[in-house]
Amino acid sequence: MPSPSSDHPEGTTARRSWGSFLATAAVAAVVAGADQLSKAIALDQLSETERIPLLGNALGLQLAFNPGSAFSLGENSTWLFTIFSAIVAVGILFVARRITTTRWAITVGLIWGGAVGNLLDRLFADPGFGRGYVTDFLAYGNFFIGNLADIALVVGMILGVLLTVTRRDEAEHAQQSATATDGQQAT
Repeated sequence: MPSPSSDHPEGTTARRSWGSFLATAAVAAVVAGADQLSKAIALDQLSETERIPLLGNALGLQLAFNPGSAFSLGENSTWLFTIFSAIVAVGILFVARRITTTRWAITVGLIWGGAVGNLLDRLFADPGFGRGYVTDFLAYGNFFIGNLADIALVVGMILGVLLTVTRRDEAEHAQQSATATDGQQAT
């Protein structure tokens, strides 16, 4: 992407933000779509009682329905998770409008798509609107069963942490370089 020019900094920044927003929305749409498609296939092809091993006992396919959050915590508060997920999804919409880099567009898109993928289950899956159970099918040993939205959320959060740490390192390096340059010019 071109850097903002001194002649038109606001227009260039606005174009960059709009392009980054579209990239964020596209990543989110792909993630949410892939998540919902994979869940539809899982509902059609998998069983709650039989596990299909993919990597021995470490990874397999088995259908599960989660009324709670990660590790089925809060099973009796499904409606609270629906409200929280909706707030997060709308909140990310506002954050996405301020993104100006491709790396952050992808990162936020992964998180947004994962949040929307699981929110759709909460809104439209059984047992009813706003109380729906999240469809899971990726069995990680005997630890937990998740889905593609969960993977996108975790990867997005890890990338967010890495981008934040990298940005701090880059800022510190730039500041040290500027200080060193100023010191050399003073002599």
